[in-house]
Amino acid sequence: MPSDDEKPNAGLTPHQVGNIGERLARSHLEAKGYHIVDANYRCRWGEIDLIARYGPVWVFVEVRTRRGDAYGTPEESVTESKAKRLVLTAQDYLRRQTAASSEAQWRIDLIAIRLGKGRRVLDLRHLENIVEG
Repeated sequence: MPSDDEKPNAGLTPHQVGNIGERLARSHLEAKGYHIVDANYRCRWGEIDLIARYGPVWVFVEVRTRRGDAYGTPEESVTESKAKRLVLTAQDYLRRQTAASSEAQWRIDLIAIRLGKGRRVLDLRHLENIVEG
């Protein structure tokens, strides 16, 4: 069994890993021309990590960061139940933030990140429109 020093990102809490992932995702999106308008939006249905605009489209981004594959890939962690909550949360945000929420173009994306030792990014994948709204 590897010691804590040999494990990827030993000593980081899950919350810290999540924060690292959200910062990486934000940088990735901004580099691709997305405009971040909100982060960590919460309502009774759940939370959206990042909310962006990409032209006329509202993009609700779920960020999943993993330090290894022991608990599956980041993509596998978005269950059907989680996907439903993401849709409800996105719809809640649109109702509260836009006058024409029923006509707004929107989608839910996933940014899946795997970190290696020393917080090195092993993989960052941006999957668009992962849930049908």
